[in-house]
Amino acid sequence: MTPTEIKVIEVVTYPDGRMDTCNTAKYTGLSDKTLAMFRCNGKGPKFIKRGRIFYFRSDVDAWMNANGRMTSTTQAKHAAS
Repeated sequence: MTPTEIKVIEVVTYPDGRMDTCNTAKYTGLSDKTLAMFRCNGKGPKFIKRGRIFYFRSDVDAWMNANGRMTSTTQAKHAAS
């Protein structure tokens, strides 16, 4: 893949806006395990448990916009702790 190519990743979203963990991982670029750690630590996006874990896309977008933008690697290091 050349630097100008964009890889399209298909994410399945239910009609009500829910995504399962696998699709949320694809959407965020994180792994399933990272999302699980974030759930345990209370650092990730809001989720619901209905037999399985689901995330609402609007909650994931809000979480990424609130927590994903850094101005330096030092800021990112402090945010991770």
